[in-house]
Amino acid sequence: MKIYLFIVSLFFCGITYAQTSISGSVKDSKNQPVPGANVKVVGESAGTVTDGDGNFSLSTTKKPPFDIEISSVGYGSTTATVTAANQKITVSLSEKETQLDEIVVSASRAPEKVRESPVTIERMTIKDVKKTASPTFYDGLENLKEVHMNTSSMSFKSINTRGFATVANTRFMQLVDGMDNSSPLLNFVLGNLIGVSDIDVASVELLPGASSALYGANAFNGILFMNSKNPFKYQGISTYVKYGQTNQKAAGANEYYDYGVRAAHKFNDYFAAKANFTYMRGTDWWATDYTDKTVEGRDRSHHNYNGMNVYGDEASTNIRGVGQSLVNLGLLPASALNILPNENVSRTGYNEVDLTDNKVRNAKIDFSLHARPFGNENFEIIWQSKFGFGNSVYQGANRYYLNGFQMQQHKLEFTGKNFFVRGYYTTEDGGKSYDMLFTGLNINRAWKPDATWFGQYAGAFVQSTLAGATPTQAHQAARTVADTGRFLPGTPEFQNAFNQVTADPNVLTGSKLVDNSKIYHSDANYNFKDLIKFAEIQVGGSYRRYDLNSFGRIYTDTPQFGGIKYDEYGVYSQVQKKFMEDRLKFTGSVRYDKAENFDGNYSPRVSFVYSAGEAKNHIFRASFQTGFRNPTTQDQYIGFNVGNAILLGSAPDNLTRYEETLPVTSPLGQALVGANTTINGNNAYYNSYTAQSAAAFAALAPSNPVAAAALLVRTNVDLVKPETVKAFELGYRGEVKGFTYDINGYYNIYNDFIGNLTVVAPLYGTAQDAPDLTLGASNPGVQSVDALVTGNTRAFQLYTNTDIEIKSIGFGVGLAKKLPKNFEVSANYNYAEFNFDQAKDPSFEAGFNTPKHRVKATISNDNLFKNFGFNISGRWSDEYKWESTFADGMIDAATVIDAQISYLVPSIKSTFKLGATNIGGKEYRQLLGPGLIGQQYFLSLTVNP
Repeated sequence: MKIYLFIVSLFFCGITYAQTSISGSVKDSKNQPVPGANVKVVGESAGTVTDGDGNFSLSTTKKPPFDIEISSVGYGSTTATVTAANQKITVSLSEKETQLDEIVVSASRAPEKVRESPVTIERMTIKDVKKTASPTFYDGLENLKEVHMNTSSMSFKSINTRGFATVANTRFMQLVDGMDNSSPLLNFVLGNLIGVSDIDVASVELLPGASSALYGANAFNGILFMNSKNPFKYQGISTYVKYGQTNQKAAGANEYYDYGVRAAHKFNDYFAAKANFTYMRGTDWWATDYTDKTVEGRDRSHHNYNGMNVYGDEASTNIRGVGQSLVNLGLLPASALNILPNENVSRTGYNEVDLTDNKVRNAKIDFSLHARPFGNENFEIIWQSKFGFGNSVYQGANRYYLNGFQMQQHKLEFTGKNFFVRGYYTTEDGGKSYDMLFTGLNINRAWKPDATWFGQYAGAFVQSTLAGATPTQAHQAARTVADTGRFLPGTPEFQNAFNQVTADPNVLTGSKLVDNSKIYHSDANYNFKDLIKFAEIQVGGSYRRYDLNSFGRIYTDTPQFGGIKYDEYGVYSQVQKKFMEDRLKFTGSVRYDKAENFDGNYSPRVSFVYSAGEAKNHIFRASFQTGFRNPTTQDQYIGFNVGNAILLGSAPDNLTRYEETLPVTSPLGQALVGANTTINGNNAYYNSYTAQSAAAFAALAPSNPVAAAALLVRTNVDLVKPETVKAFELGYRGEVKGFTYDINGYYNIYNDFIGNLTVVAPLYGTAQDAPDLTLGASNPGVQSVDALVTGNTRAFQLYTNTDIEIKSIGFGVGLAKKLPKNFEVSANYNYAEFNFDQAKDPSFEAGFNTPKHRVKATISNDNLFKNFGFNISGRWSDEYKWESTFADGMIDAATVIDAQISYLVPSIKSTFKLGATNIGGKEYRQLLGPGLIGQQYFLSLTVNP
C-alpha cells in the first residue's frame, strides 16, 4: 500500500516541465482530412491522434529541433521537423499498407507501434468500424484473428479467445475507457449492453491470452479495450439510423431498428463535453431445440422427457415411489403397486417461446465532462457516467430472461502525459428478470402441486393398465388425466400465473431474479520516462471491493447473514529497454495480487522483440508469462437453486451460510432424522457421492443392489482456490512483397483449473466408498444407500479445482495486402487444441468450447468507384464439442458470409450502407441452448461519420 500511495504522490510531477506545443493537420493526397492518424514524437512514447477533421495538438518536454512521425492505417508514414514552439504543421499522407506502424497502447500500457508490441495484438480502427459488414462494430469483432463468439442472444455475445469459455466467460476482461464492464453479480461481461456505440468508438484493441502481469487476475485468457472518442478531438453532432429485418425459420421475418446520436462540443481549450444515446429493438432468435437434454433420441412422447428449450418438465420422480406413498395413505391398493413401472415420470413443460416475449431491447446513455486546467492534454480531468438498459437472454446453468435489466458506471479520472489515476463504481439492478426453468416449474405448481399431479398420474396409469392398455398407452392416458385443466399459453389463467410467478423471488413459488450488487474500483499508473532515461519504467496498482446483494436469491447474502463484501488489490511494475540500435526491445513486468480469501500471487512476464532487415520490417517476438485467476464471486458465494441442483460456492464461510430444510419420506430416514432434516454446504462437500457414481448405482441397483453399491464413490474435493497458467508465445510480424504477415503460436499449461463437479448428498447416513450392504440398516453407509434408493437426496454442483494438468496449444496466421485501385484483402487461420486426461478425473468438464480450425477472409474497397464502397467477410469453423452446466453436445461446422455496400455523400458528411449477414447460409449455432442464428438485413444512414 505504501508503494500505491507513492505512485499517487508522483502523478503531478510530470505536468510542471517546460512544454513545447505543436498543432497542425493531416490530409490525404486528395486534400481530405485523415481522422484518427497517429502523431508521435520520435524517440519517445508521447503521442496523440487527429480529430474528426484531421487536426491535432501535442505537447512534449523536448526542445526544438526534433521530429514528429505521422502514420495512419492505409497510409505511409512520414516525419516532420519541429523547429519552434507553438509551430503549426500541415502533413500530407500517401496511401500505403502500413499496419506495422499503427499505434497501440494496451500491450505495454504505453503508446508503441504494432511492430514493437511484445505480445499478439488485434485491433479495429475507426476505418474498420466504418466499413464492417456486420450490423455493429461489436459483431464485427468476430472477424478478428483469435476471436470466437458465443452467442446467447441477438444482443448478448460473449468473446472467446484461446478457449475454456462459456457465455459466462470469467476468464476474459473487457475495459471501456478503462472501466471493467463485468457484471458485479455475475463477474463476466454482458456483451456490449453497456459498452460504446459505433459513432463514438475511437479504437478497439484485443490481447488474446494471459495478461495478468499488467491487468490483474481477471485478464486470464484475454482482454478487450474499447476506447471512445474524446470531445476535445472529435466534436459536433453525429447520428445514425438503422432499419432492417431478421429472418429465422422458427421466428419468421421480423423488423428491427437501431438508432443513436452523439453530441460533443469543445467550449474552449479548457473544457469539453459529450453525450451519447443509442436504442436497439428487435426480435430475438427463437430457441426451439426440443431434443432431450439427457437421453439422445428421446422425444416428447416419452414419459420422462426433458427438453432443451422446455421448462417445467424438470419436475421428475419415480412413479412407483409415488405409488408407495399412495398405498401408505390408503389411496391405492397394495396389489396395484407392481403395476407401476420403476421409472421416472416428468411433468409436462412449457416451451421457451411461451415464457418470453422473444424481444431484445438495448438502450445506452452516457455523458462525460472533460477539463484541461492548463489548456493542453498534459493534464485532463474526466467525469464519465454510463447507463445501460435492456432485455436479453443469458444462459448459465439455466436460461434467464434479463427483463428491464439495468447497469450503470460512474468514473472520475485524472490523466496526463505520464500518468492516470481513476476511480469508478458499477452497480446493477435485475429489474424484472427471471429464471425460465422456475417459471415453467412454478406455473405448473400454481395450477396443481407436484404431489397431486404425480398422484393422479399414478392412479390413471393403474386404471388404464387394468383396462388392457399397453405401457405406452397407459402413460399417454395418465398424462392426459393429470394435465386436465392445465394452464395453456395465451389464456388469462396462464398469464395471471406467469405474472405472479415472475414477480416472486421465492424459488418454491416464483422465478424472479433479484440483484443490486456493486463493484468499487480504483487504479493508477505512472510512467517515469521523463525522470529516468536509461529505460522506460512504469509502476501502478489497483484496488477493488465487491458488494454482493441478491437478497439471498442467488448468493447466500440472506438478511440473517447480511451482505457479502470482500476486497482485492494489486501492484505492478514494468521495465522496457531497447538495445542494438533499437532493434532489440526487452520488456519485463511483474504484478502482485491479493484477494481477501486467498494467498497472494505473483505474475511475471518477460518478452523480447527483435526487428530484422534494413527497414526493420521483419519483427520476431518471444514471451513467457504466468497468469492466475481468482475464484469469482460465484465460485465462492453462490447458493443458487437451479432446479436439478444447488449451485454452491466454496468459500469456507459459505458452507454454513447455505442451509436448507427438506422432507424425508422413507421409513428408515424418518426413524433416523424425523420427517424433515436440515442440511448445509458441509453435506455437499464432505458427505456426498459423485453424481457419476450415483448414476451408475441407479442403473444397476434394481437388478443387483450389492454390486451397485460397490460402484459408489464418496466425493473428495478441496475448496476452490486460484487457477494458474504458464503461457509461452512466439510470433512474427513482417512485410514481404507488399503482404503484411502476423504469425503467432502459443503453448499454455494450466494448473488447479477451476471447474464444476456435480454430487449427490444423502439426507441421512454417511457417504462411503463402496458401502457394504450386508452390514445392515444400522450402518451409516447402508443408510446413505437407502437415501439414494428412495430419492432422499439433494444434488449440488460444486466449485473446485482439478489436480490434473491441462495443456492447450494453438497458432494463428494472418495476412493483409492493399491491392491496386484501392482494394484491400485480408485472411487469417487459427488452430486450437487442448489436452486433458479425462480418465484421471472422469467427473471434471474442461469446457474448451472452441473449434480446432477456423478460417476468416475479407475483401473490401471503400472507393470502388466514386463514393461507392463495399466489404465482404466470410468465416468458417469446424465442428466442436460444447460442454456447460446447461447442456453438452456437438456444435456443427458453420460457414457465414456477411456483406455490405456503402455510398458516401461528402456534401452532407453522410454514408448510406446496405448490409446482410449469413447471406444464403444455413442457420447455425455457437452453443447449445440459444436459438439458431439466421439472417439479418439492414439499411443505415450515418451522418457526420
